[in-house]
Amino acid sequence: MNPKFGQIALIGKSHASPSHGAAASSGQPVLASLVAFLLSQGCDVVVEKDTAAYLGDQGCPVMNVAGIAKQCDLALVVGGDGTMLGFGRQLAPHGIPLIGINQGRLGFITDISLEHMETTLQPMLQGQYEEDQRSMLHAQVWRGTDCVFDALALNDVVINRGASSGMVELRVSIDGHFVANQRADGLIISTPTGSTAYSLSAGGPLLQPALGGLVMVPIAPHTFSNRPLVLADDAEVTIELVGGRDASANFDMQSMASILIGDKVLVRKSPHHAVFLHPKGWNYFDTLRHKLHWNEGGS
Repeated sequence: MNPKFGQIALIGKSHASPSHGAAASSGQPVLASLVAFLLSQGCDVVVEKDTAAYLGDQGCPVMNVAGIAKQCDLALVVGGDGTMLGFGRQLAPHGIPLIGINQGRLGFITDISLEHMETTLQPMLQGQYEEDQRSMLHAQVWRGTDCVFDALALNDVVINRGASSGMVELRVSIDGHFVANQRADGLIISTPTGSTAYSLSAGGPLLQPALGGLVMVPIAPHTFSNRPLVLADDAEVTIELVGGRDASANFDMQSMASILIGDKVLVRKSPHHAVFLHPKGWNYFDTLRHKLHWNEGGS
């Protein structure tokens, strides 16, 4: 065997503490079988540090994400879309492609089933795959002249009201031009990848990833005419908190910054892309049809 990827990082999400004995992670057998499979294909396998903590000794090197970013050619992620989002953000600046094996529910970006993982992976490891580049967001929270938070997002940046407070009022500008003061429960700035996530549930449109662009979607707006807006790929969005208590800025719903009156959240497209690899013949619209249950009951 002569695999295209020499050193592969194996990453999995723990579903239970390894100290729980019989309640140990249901992902352990899957990950252990993947290690054996990858070794049989002639790959060098590295296990991510937290994954190794509950997987146990497999005789493979163990690395943190920084080490994986420097040394590995590919990351194989076992979990749901949330796991893929977290590691996708960390590895995107280093150009490390990712393959997702779905152990979650929806699986919009983790599209290989557990049942067929070995037969699907075998040709991919030999270079037979579809490459899918996904745009990301770069967001900063500014408090006066100080940047108090800086983060990447693969799905979305969400400005939320506090759990026990009323609506927030947000002053929105695009490319330095004032657009509107919006009163709502919040505001979503989404990538095309995130258009199937929170943005979709808030009434936003679906964007084909190859299209690029951003989507700005209000959450439960006070004014009915406040509708989702599709923005240019190079748009720069500034959101100032004008009114509201306990508001926050969330990045892929995995990291959060509290924001105060007068704070500004600056959102623009990141120069980095997350690179996903899919089986040969993969198509975005097939994913939508399957995951969103389109044409059910049709011929």
